[in-house]
Amino acid sequence: MQKTRTIKLIGRISSILKAEERKKYAVLGLQPTHGEILEYLASCNSFSDTLIGVTEYFGLTKGTVSQSIQVLQRKGYIEKQTDKDDRRITHLRLSSLGESILNPYDYYNPEPVTELNSEDEALADALEKVLATLQRDKKFKTFGVCHSCVYFKREEGHYHCEGSGHDVYSSEVNKICKEHIPIKLITPERE
Repeated sequence: MQKTRTIKLIGRISSILKAEERKKYAVLGLQPTHGEILEYLASCNSFSDTLIGVTEYFGLTKGTVSQSIQVLQRKGYIEKQTDKDDRRITHLRLSSLGESILNPYDYYNPEPVTELNSEDEALADALEKVLATLQRDKKFKTFGVCHSCVYFKREEGHYHCEGSGHDVYSSEVNKICKEHIPIKLITPERE
């Protein structure tokens, strides 16, 4: 019963935040999905800024994501760039216009929620567990930041991803990656 209550509360909080997000992006002639894609592209690394990365992150169909990408590109919020090493890969990047709309329209200001400040860390930890459980149970990829991944290694002044075999730029260490496997969730069969 407590688990159901928690999920319902998370759902209600999500609904309120989504309503605010709808208002924020409606002013720009965008749907909430468009805004979410822009926010994702602003926070993901170069392994994850592709159509497949966006599709997997949101659990949407490739067609839905393709249409949203076309809208965002047509409005000048994103640009497509062919990968310099593998011409089959197309990266999605925020344009300067796309970057400019994210910060000024921050719809969530945490300052009014002062009573949560002392419990913020515990709440974030609990929500992280709920998210990890849902991702595991529903077979969603985890998507996380490099430094919390089993593949991430620090080597003599630089960072390396053992999963991809590539070096990781320091500017991408705190960005979302689709190849992420959380250190906390390692099970014996993955070792």
